[in-house]
Amino acid sequence: MKNFITALSIIALSCFFASTALAKKITVACDTNFPPFEFKDPKTGKHTGFDVELWDAVAKELGLEYELQPMDFNGIIPGLQSGQLDVGIAGMTIKPERAQVIDFSDGYYTAGLLLLVRESSTDINGIEDLKNKVVATKLGTTSVDFLKGNTTTKETKLFPNNDAMFLELISGGADAVLFDSPVVSDFMMKTGKDRVKVVGPLYQGQDYGIGFPKGSALVGQVNSALKALRENGTYNALYMKWFGTEPK
Repeated sequence: MKNFITALSIIALSCFFASTALAKKITVACDTNFPPFEFKDPKTGKHTGFDVELWDAVAKELGLEYELQPMDFNGIIPGLQSGQLDVGIAGMTIKPERAQVIDFSDGYYTAGLLLLVRESSTDINGIEDLKNKVVATKLGTTSVDFLKGNTTTKETKLFPNNDAMFLELISGGADAVLFDSPVVSDFMMKTGKDRVKVVGPLYQGQDYGIGFPKGSALVGQVNSALKALRENGTYNALYMKWFGTEPK
Protein backbone atom coordinates (compact mmCIF):
# COMPACT_ATOMS: atom_id res chain seq x y z
CA MET A 1 0.00 0.00 0.00
CA LYS A 2 2.85 2.39 0.84
CA ASN A 3 4.45 1.68 -2.52
CA PHE A 4 1.12 2.29 -4.25
CA ILE A 5 0.63 5.60 -2.46
CA THR A 6 4.20 6.64 -3.27
CA ALA A 7 3.67 5.83 -6.95
CA LEU A 8 0.47 7.89 -7.01
CA SER A 9 2.30 10.80 -5.38
CA ILE A 10 5.06 10.68 -7.99
CA ILE A 11 2.51 10.65 -10.82
CA ALA A 12 0.63 13.59 -9.28
CA LEU A 13 3.84 15.61 -8.87
CA SER A 14 4.88 14.82 -12.45
CA CYS A 15 1.52 16.03 -13.76
CA PHE A 16 1.77 19.17 -11.61
CA PHE A 17 5.24 20.07 -12.89
CA ALA A 18 4.29 19.29 -16.48
CA SER A 19 1.20 21.48 -16.30
CA THR A 20 3.22 24.25 -14.63
CA ALA A 21 5.82 24.10 -17.41
CA LEU A 22 3.10 24.38 -20.04
CA ALA A 23 1.31 27.19 -18.15
CA LYS A 24 4.21 29.66 -18.16
CA LYS A 25 4.59 32.21 -20.93
CA ILE A 26 7.18 30.85 -23.32
CA THR A 27 9.55 32.57 -25.75
CA VAL A 28 9.16 31.52 -29.38
CA ALA A 29 11.78 32.57 -31.92
CA CYS A 30 11.12 33.07 -35.60
CA ASP A 31 13.26 34.43 -38.41
CA THR A 32 13.11 38.18 -39.06
CA ASN A 33 12.52 37.75 -42.79
CA PHE A 34 11.72 34.42 -44.43
CA PRO A 35 8.60 34.94 -46.55
CA PRO A 36 6.12 33.38 -46.82
CA PHE A 37 7.00 31.65 -43.54
CA GLU A 38 7.72 34.77 -41.48
CA PHE A 39 8.04 38.45 -42.31
CA LYS A 40 6.97 41.85 -41.02
CA ASP A 41 3.66 43.04 -42.42
CA PRO A 42 4.29 46.61 -43.66
CA LYS A 43 0.69 47.58 -42.81
CA THR A 44 0.61 46.38 -39.21
CA GLY A 45 4.31 46.27 -38.34
CA LYS A 46 3.77 42.80 -36.87
CA HIS A 47 5.34 39.54 -37.97
CA THR A 48 3.13 37.10 -39.82
CA GLY A 49 3.44 34.19 -42.26
CA PHE A 50 2.83 30.46 -42.39
CA ASP A 51 5.17 29.63 -39.48
CA VAL A 52 3.79 32.42 -37.30
CA GLU A 53 0.16 31.46 -37.88
CA LEU A 54 0.87 27.73 -37.58
CA TRP A 55 2.57 28.25 -34.22
CA ASP A 56 -0.33 30.42 -33.05
CA ALA A 57 -2.72 27.59 -33.94
CA VAL A 58 -0.51 25.10 -32.06
CA ALA A 59 -0.39 27.40 -29.01
CA LYS A 60 -4.18 27.77 -28.99
CA GLU A 61 -4.58 23.99 -29.30
CA LEU A 62 -2.35 23.54 -26.23
CA GLY A 63 -3.51 26.59 -24.27
CA LEU A 64 -0.02 28.10 -24.29
CA GLU A 65 0.84 31.73 -23.73
CA TYR A 66 3.88 32.87 -25.68
CA GLU A 67 5.94 35.84 -26.78
CA LEU A 68 7.13 35.89 -30.39
CA GLN A 69 10.81 36.83 -30.72
CA PRO A 70 11.92 37.61 -34.31
CA MET A 71 15.71 37.25 -34.69
CA ASP A 72 18.44 36.37 -37.18
CA PHE A 73 18.20 32.72 -38.13
CA ASN A 74 21.77 31.87 -37.07
CA GLY A 75 20.96 32.89 -33.47
CA ILE A 76 18.00 30.57 -33.00
CA ILE A 77 19.78 27.24 -32.42
CA PRO A 78 22.31 28.77 -29.96
CA GLY A 79 19.34 30.37 -28.15
CA LEU A 80 17.64 27.01 -27.84
CA GLN A 81 20.86 25.36 -26.67
CA SER A 82 21.37 27.96 -23.95
CA GLY A 83 17.76 27.77 -22.80
CA GLN A 84 17.07 31.43 -23.59
CA LEU A 85 14.45 30.29 -26.09
CA ASP A 86 11.73 27.70 -25.53
CA VAL A 87 10.75 27.18 -29.18
CA GLY A 88 12.16 28.02 -32.61
CA ILE A 89 10.02 27.96 -35.76
CA ALA A 90 11.81 29.40 -38.78
CA GLY A 91 11.71 27.06 -41.73
CA MET A 92 14.38 25.06 -39.89
CA THR A 93 15.49 21.91 -41.68
CA ILE A 94 15.68 18.75 -39.58
CA LYS A 95 19.34 17.74 -39.94
CA PRO A 96 21.25 15.07 -37.97
CA GLU A 97 23.88 17.55 -36.76
CA ARG A 98 21.19 19.91 -35.52
CA ALA A 99 19.30 17.05 -33.87
CA GLN A 100 22.40 16.37 -31.79
CA VAL A 101 22.10 19.73 -30.02
CA ILE A 102 18.34 20.47 -30.09
CA ASP A 103 15.12 18.46 -30.30
CA PHE A 104 12.72 18.67 -33.24
CA SER A 105 9.01 18.21 -33.69
CA ASP A 106 7.68 16.01 -36.46
CA GLY A 107 8.15 17.59 -39.89
CA TYR A 108 5.49 20.14 -40.80
CA TYR A 109 6.64 21.20 -44.31
CA THR A 110 8.63 19.48 -47.05
CA ALA A 111 10.82 21.71 -49.20
CA GLY A 112 13.97 21.61 -51.32
CA LEU A 113 16.58 23.96 -52.77
CA LEU A 114 16.22 25.99 -55.97
CA LEU A 115 18.86 27.76 -58.03
CA LEU A 116 17.94 31.31 -59.03
CA VAL A 117 19.71 33.44 -61.65
CA ARG A 118 19.02 36.73 -63.44
CA GLU A 119 16.57 36.55 -66.31
CA SER A 120 19.33 37.41 -68.81
CA SER A 121 21.63 34.61 -67.62
CA THR A 122 22.44 31.91 -70.19
CA ASP A 123 25.50 30.12 -68.80
CA ILE A 124 24.03 28.61 -65.61
CA ASN A 125 21.59 25.74 -66.00
CA GLY A 126 22.28 23.80 -62.80
CA ILE A 127 24.73 23.44 -59.92
CA GLU A 128 27.25 21.83 -62.29
CA ASP A 129 27.69 25.29 -63.87
CA LEU A 130 28.58 27.10 -60.64
CA LYS A 131 32.32 26.54 -60.93
CA ASN A 132 34.04 29.94 -60.95
CA LYS A 133 30.73 31.63 -60.19
CA VAL A 134 29.72 33.80 -57.23
CA VAL A 135 26.74 32.35 -55.34
CA ALA A 136 24.74 34.10 -52.63
CA THR A 137 22.81 32.32 -49.90
CA LYS A 138 21.78 32.68 -46.28
CA LEU A 139 24.14 32.24 -43.35
CA GLY A 140 23.70 29.09 -41.25
CA THR A 141 21.31 27.28 -43.62
CA THR A 142 21.38 23.93 -45.42
CA SER A 143 22.12 25.76 -48.67
CA VAL A 144 25.63 26.45 -47.38
CA ASP A 145 26.24 22.79 -46.61
CA PHE A 146 24.84 21.73 -49.98
CA LEU A 147 27.11 24.10 -51.89
CA LYS A 148 30.17 22.91 -49.97
CA GLY A 149 29.38 19.28 -50.62
CA ASN A 150 28.23 19.41 -54.23
CA THR A 151 30.03 22.14 -56.15
CA THR A 152 33.06 24.43 -56.23
CA THR A 153 32.24 28.11 -56.50
CA LYS A 154 34.51 31.07 -57.04
CA GLU A 155 32.95 32.57 -53.91
CA THR A 156 29.97 31.84 -51.68
CA LYS A 157 28.59 35.03 -50.19
CA LEU A 158 26.68 34.56 -46.95
CA PHE A 159 23.99 36.98 -45.82
CA PRO A 160 21.97 37.19 -42.58
CA ASN A 161 18.66 37.72 -44.37
CA ASN A 162 16.85 36.97 -47.63
CA ASP A 163 16.56 40.54 -48.89
CA ALA A 164 20.32 41.02 -48.92
CA MET A 165 21.10 37.85 -50.87
CA PHE A 166 18.41 38.56 -53.47
CA LEU A 167 19.60 42.15 -53.83
CA GLU A 168 23.13 40.87 -54.38
CA LEU A 169 21.86 38.80 -57.31
CA ILE A 170 19.76 41.61 -58.83
CA SER A 171 22.60 44.14 -58.52
CA GLY A 172 25.10 41.82 -60.21
CA GLY A 173 27.16 41.10 -57.10
CA ALA A 174 26.35 37.39 -57.42
CA ASP A 175 25.73 35.11 -60.38
CA ALA A 176 23.15 32.96 -58.61
CA VAL A 177 21.25 32.36 -55.39
CA LEU A 178 20.70 28.88 -53.96
CA PHE A 179 18.03 28.72 -51.29
CA ASP A 180 14.82 27.12 -49.99
CA SER A 181 12.24 26.52 -52.71
CA PRO A 182 9.21 28.30 -51.17
CA VAL A 183 11.20 31.47 -50.49
CA VAL A 184 12.79 31.49 -53.95
CA SER A 185 9.41 30.89 -55.60
CA ASP A 186 7.78 33.67 -53.58
CA PHE A 187 10.51 36.15 -54.56
CA MET A 188 10.40 35.13 -58.22
CA MET A 189 6.62 35.64 -58.42
CA LYS A 190 6.62 39.00 -56.59
CA THR A 191 9.62 41.31 -56.21
CA GLY A 192 11.77 39.46 -58.73
CA LYS A 193 9.09 39.00 -61.38
CA ASP A 194 10.57 39.28 -64.93
CA ARG A 195 14.02 39.91 -63.40
CA VAL A 196 15.01 36.42 -62.27
CA LYS A 197 14.35 32.80 -63.19
CA VAL A 198 14.84 29.34 -61.69
CA VAL A 199 17.19 26.93 -63.45
CA GLY A 200 17.81 23.23 -62.82
CA PRO A 201 15.74 20.78 -60.75
CA LEU A 202 14.63 20.83 -57.14
CA TYR A 203 17.64 19.84 -55.05
CA GLN A 204 17.74 18.00 -51.72
CA GLY A 205 14.22 17.38 -50.45
CA GLN A 206 14.06 18.33 -46.77
CA ASP A 207 11.57 18.58 -43.90
CA TYR A 208 11.15 21.64 -41.69
CA GLY A 209 10.67 21.02 -37.97
CA ILE A 210 9.96 23.12 -34.88
CA GLY A 211 13.02 23.28 -32.60
CA PHE A 212 13.24 22.94 -28.81
CA PRO A 213 15.97 22.72 -26.16
CA LYS A 214 17.15 19.17 -25.57
CA GLY A 215 14.74 17.26 -23.33
CA SER A 216 11.90 19.79 -23.66
CA ALA A 217 8.55 18.52 -22.43
CA LEU A 218 6.89 20.51 -25.21
CA VAL A 219 7.98 18.19 -28.05
CA GLY A 220 5.34 15.52 -27.50
CA GLN A 221 2.64 18.11 -26.82
CA VAL A 222 3.42 20.01 -30.03
CA ASN A 223 3.46 16.81 -32.09
CA SER A 224 0.00 15.97 -30.78
CA ALA A 225 -1.19 19.48 -31.63
CA LEU A 226 0.22 19.29 -35.17
CA LYS A 227 -1.60 16.00 -35.68
CA ALA A 228 -4.84 17.51 -34.43
CA LEU A 229 -4.47 20.55 -36.72
CA ARG A 230 -4.01 18.27 -39.72
CA GLU A 231 -7.08 16.25 -38.78
CA ASN A 232 -9.39 19.23 -38.14
CA GLY A 233 -8.45 21.07 -41.35
CA THR A 234 -6.63 24.00 -39.77
CA TYR A 235 -3.26 23.00 -41.24
CA ASN A 236 -4.72 22.62 -44.74
CA ALA A 237 -6.41 26.02 -44.52
CA LEU A 238 -3.16 27.75 -43.50
CA TYR A 239 -1.21 25.92 -46.20
CA MET A 240 -3.69 27.01 -48.86
CA LYS A 241 -3.63 30.59 -47.57
CA TRP A 242 0.14 30.96 -47.75
CA PHE A 243 1.13 28.68 -50.65
CA GLY A 244 -1.97 28.72 -52.83
CA THR A 245 -2.20 24.93 -53.07
CA GLU A 246 -3.21 21.91 -51.02
CA PRO A 247 -0.38 20.20 -49.09
CA LYS A 248 1.00 17.12 -50.79
